[in-house]
Amino acid sequence: MNTAAAAATASGGDGVAGVQLQDFAYFVVIDLEATCERGRRIYPQEIIEFASVVVDGATGEQLAEAFRAYVRPVHHRELTDYCLELTGIAQADVDAGVDLREALRAHDAWLDARGVKNAGGGGGGGGFAVVTWGDWDCRTMLEGECRFKGIIGDGKPEYFDRWINLKVPFLQVFDRGGARRIGLEEALAVAGLAFEGRPHSGLDDARNTALLLALLMRRRGGVRLAITGSLAPPRPLSRLVAIGARAAATPAAAAPGVGGGARVHYCQCGVASRVGVARRPGPTQGRRFFGCGRWTPARGAVCSYFVWEDVDLSRANPRP
Repeated sequence: MNTAAAAATASGGDGVAGVQLQDFAYFVVIDLEATCERGRRIYPQEIIEFASVVVDGATGEQLAEAFRAYVRPVHHRELTDYCLELTGIAQADVDAGVDLREALRAHDAWLDARGVKNAGGGGGGGGFAVVTWGDWDCRTMLEGECRFKGIIGDGKPEYFDRWINLKVPFLQVFDRGGARRIGLEEALAVAGLAFEGRPHSGLDDARNTALLLALLMRRRGGVRLAITGSLAPPRPLSRLVAIGARAAATPAAAAPGVGGGARVHYCQCGVASRVGVARRPGPTQGRRFFGCGRWTPARGAVCSYFVWEDVDLSRANPRP
C-alpha cells in the first residue's frame, strides 16, 4: 500500500473503495521550477523544470509513470548558486534541456499517449483537470512566460487556463483559523504525512501534491474537487502589441500609477500592488509591471506576485 493509501483509508465517499466521486477521470498535477536568486528577483524569470504526475480520479492512485522536462532558459542561462542548491537541478540539466514550447508539446503528447486527454467515464465524470499547489504555476509563471515569449494559440494548451489550486480545498478541510498561506511541506505535516524526496524538486513536489490530493479524495466524507482558478480570454494580439508599444514609449518618470477609473489589483500579501517599470537593458526594458505592494529596497518583495501591465489584468486577482 502506498503512502497516500496508508494515510487515508477513508470511508463514506461515494466513489470506488471509499473514494469520493469526482467530476474528472484524471487529475494532472504539475509543478514548475524557475530561475531564482537569493534575496532578489530575476527578470525575466524562466521555467527550468516542468514536471507532472497523473492521478486516477476514481481511485486516487498515481500512474506509475511521471513526466519531467528540463527547460533551457534564454535570458539567464547560467543558474545561480542559490538556484542550483535550492532545486537540485544541475547546470548540465538545463544546458541539455529543451525550450519551453517543446516542453509543452512533449507534455501534451505524453498525456495523449496515456489516454488522459480523451478520458471518459472513470470516477464520476470524464476529462481531466490540472492541479497545482498555489496559483503561481499557471496564473503567473507559465502564463507570463508564454506571453513574454509569444507562445500563444496552439503553443500553450488551453487546459492550462483553468486549474485546481489544491490549497483551497485543503484549507477548507484543515482549518487554520482563516490562514490562506501554507507551504507544501507544512501542509503535509498538518495532514500527518512526511515529504517524500527533495523539496523544490519539481517532480518530487508534484508527487507530494498528488499525495495530498489522494488524501482529500479518500478522507471520510470526501472532498469533491472543482476548478478554483482560471484565466480570462486573452486580448486580441493587435491590442497587446499596441499596449506594449505604448508602455515601452512611456518615460519612467511620467508613467502613471493605478488610479482614476482603473481597478486596483492586490498582491498575495493582500495589499494594493506596486507599479514599476523594467529598467534593466534587454527586451523588457520600459515595460510596466505590477509587483508586491510591500516591496522595499532593503527587503525586496515579500510575496511572489508579478504581472506585466500589458497582460490582461483580469488575470491578476483584481478586487473592485
